[in-house]
Amino acid sequence: MNEFSIPMALADYIPVFLFGAAAVVLMRDLYNKMSKGAFALFAAGAIDIACAGALKATYKLLYAAGICDFQPLSQMFFPVQSIGFLLAGLGMVAMLCHRQGNTAVYGAAVPPAVFQGTGLFVLVMVVGLGCMMTALSILSVRLKKAGLIAFFALAFVCSLCMGYLSSRDFTEAAANWAAEGVNILGQGSLLAGTLLLHRAGFADVDRKGTAIR
Repeated sequence: MNEFSIPMALADYIPVFLFGAAAVVLMRDLYNKMSKGAFALFAAGAIDIACAGALKATYKLLYAAGICDFQPLSQMFFPVQSIGFLLAGLGMVAMLCHRQGNTAVYGAAVPPAVFQGTGLFVLVMVVGLGCMMTALSILSVRLKKAGLIAFFALAFVCSLCMGYLSSRDFTEAAANWAAEGVNILGQGSLLAGTLLLHRAGFADVDRKGTAIR
């Protein structure tokens, strides 16, 4: 039995909005610096992340309002968000770097072992998010705004904390409110760093920090 409330569910939309706002600012500023392939990766990743967060918040709202327990909306959150961060991170790395199995046979009587994949999704999220925040930090240094690294570092740490909290028991309201606070802080930090980078003239320079003529 989950202890979701309507205020908690509505609060879950806040970090989604904060991340979405940061993503829009970044996409506008990065559009003239990225190849089509790199921009497509970043944009697809950002959309994946925002959609995952919005669907999870919608799941909580439906549950709290007593409408239904729409479990797929919750279950898809971690995989979709992880893939989104990986795509966004790869897109930014591609911009900075000028670039944009085995099959096992199982017998009918022996079904394959269940694989939850939590560790894999955490790894994918950390790699993608790490690439994204590292690229933003490098761009901040190139614009002589090294202090902005603190915002992106805080966003990265908060996202790691969210990854940890996601593996805990989320049936209690206290755990959910703690996760809400961490998520809002992290996405707010990302938005603040992005806006300050934008105000520093990021839109008017290339990826090397040279003014665009």
